[in-house]
Amino acid sequence: MSSSNPVVTFVTKTLTYRGGKGHWSWILHRLGGLGIATFLVLHIFDIFLVGASKSLFESLLFIYHNPVFRPALWALTFGVFYHAFNGVRIIIQDFWPGLFRYQKQLVLAVWIIVAILVIPLVGIDISNMLSH
Repeated sequence: MSSSNPVVTFVTKTLTYRGGKGHWSWILHRLGGLGIATFLVLHIFDIFLVGASKSLFESLLFIYHNPVFRPALWALTFGVFYHAFNGVRIIIQDFWPGLFRYQKQLVLAVWIIVAILVIPLVGIDISNMLSH
């Protein structure tokens, strides 16, 4: 059953299993990049507000201090680290194509490095939230 809706077709083709860890790495790499770009645009707007209207900027600070916003910051932290280390993995494999046979191990190494960095940071942030 095929859909004539291009959005449904795109999502279906993107989420369809085609290559195991490499496919999911590709999806997460793109999502991490989009998250970083989105944060950058919001940050530039935020800094613009400081110059345009300091009172408006200060009135919007509650967004950043809201506990509901915290998971978005954790996702951004994950996205930055994952995008960075997966990018290094891609560069290494581009320069040394013989390492493609170790792609599963390299993807696993990226996940381990990211977990070692992100889990303690999120834990510290949760601890700080609970202590205030």
